[in-house]
Amino acid sequence: MSESEIQQRIRSAFFPGPELTPAGIIETLDLKRPIYRKTAAGGHFPGRNDPDFTWERTDRIDALAGQ
Repeated sequence: MSESEIQQRIRSAFFPGPELTPAGIIETLDLKRPIYRKTAAGGHFPGRNDPDFTWERTDRIDALAGQ
């Protein structure tokens, strides 16, 4: 698979609507919420399953895998 095919698959799986821009990423991952204190206290590793950590979600893995 070429690099451009990988990039296209990532774009379509994770950012089907908004562009792959800082604003689009912020919107898709809902990063404007005040959730960062949880990650600053002890790091984010102990709470990887916390639903507030949208960047840890795997709900689009099938689309990324092309299934």
